[in-house]
Amino acid sequence: MDEEKAFKHLVKLIQDGDLCTLKKELSCINVAHSVKNKHFGKSGDTFLHYASRHGHLDIVTFLVKEIRMDIELYNNDYKRPLHEAASMGHEQCVSYLIKEGAAVDCLKKADWTPLMMACTKRNLGVIQVLLSHGADSTLKNKDGWNSFHIACREGDPEVIQHLLLANPEVWKTESKTLRTPLHTAAMHGCQEVVTILLQRCDYVSDCRDSCGVTPFMDALKSGHVSLAKQLMETAKASPNATDVLGSQAVHHAAVTAQDEAIEFLVTDLGVDVNQAATHMELTALHYAAKEGHTSTIRKLVELGADLHIRDKKGRSALHMACTGQHEDAAKTLLQLGLIDTQDSSGTTAQQLAKKPDILRMFQYDLI
Repeated sequence: MDEEKAFKHLVKLIQDGDLCTLKKELSCINVAHSVKNKHFGKSGDTFLHYASRHGHLDIVTFLVKEIRMDIELYNNDYKRPLHEAASMGHEQCVSYLIKEGAAVDCLKKADWTPLMMACTKRNLGVIQVLLSHGADSTLKNKDGWNSFHIACREGDPEVIQHLLLANPEVWKTESKTLRTPLHTAAMHGCQEVVTILLQRCDYVSDCRDSCGVTPFMDALKSGHVSLAKQLMETAKASPNATDVLGSQAVHHAAVTAQDEAIEFLVTDLGVDVNQAATHMELTALHYAAKEGHTSTIRKLVELGADLHIRDKKGRSALHMACTGQHEDAAKTLLQLGLIDTQDSSGTTAQQLAKKPDILRMFQYDLI
């Protein structure tokens, strides 16, 4: 067996947790001296990375104590073994690596700490170990997210409660795009977490990110109607708030085809289905047509959307559908009675169509 095959064989033994055979193989082929700084494949992992990732504490201990591997060796993403153990939820390995001197706030690529990695999973034990050894929950990665922000995306109430207990001010954070943990929890439908945030954190009603998007908008564009209701009842969120383009929640819901959210806004809250976003005077129907959402087009018309409204450039929803080459959306609009006319530049929707099937609908009246 050549050296490279021998190393791959040893990696397999580590992944399988076969410490007994691993010791024998290292002894027999006398390569122990070569594995201390050996990196493998595109990832550049060491034996200690593999052992930590798979949670084999006995092998981790063997590699540290007998092979004398450096626990701070990093792979091509600058991950240390502690990142691997924390990410995969291996509490015993995390505790051991820290006891042996691993830096608790070491950074991998994009400035992620082991605590951030742990917060991507619902493993309170690992998080508690890291915090008890001084992990800083306020550190931010390259996108401006701290550990609390990441935990709010995952939605484990116990983790959120513990992070707030460890540092009551940890919620006072924004990403580089000014998104708060409340935005993130709302977008991902983490209703229990939103409840905690509204009870224990002093978020401003309708706080906005750099695009002017509110948590209420985030909730509805992801289809979380009950969460949006909670934001209205508890935080007094406004269904008529606008982002930097003048778009409201109804426009965001149309973009993502959230028909239930649209019905809630229009039927239950009385939002004007024909309200135009101020930037280009696009209605929800324009947005739905632009994205090719046929069911949403029908829902909007059912709720009173005016087919004949034009935007700032004189474009109808049919223009938007044809620009996006959305055959079904164009066909639906024509079937609903929208007639092709010119926009302010003299261009018809038909002239924007490139797909033969869309052109045939106009030319041969196949609707």
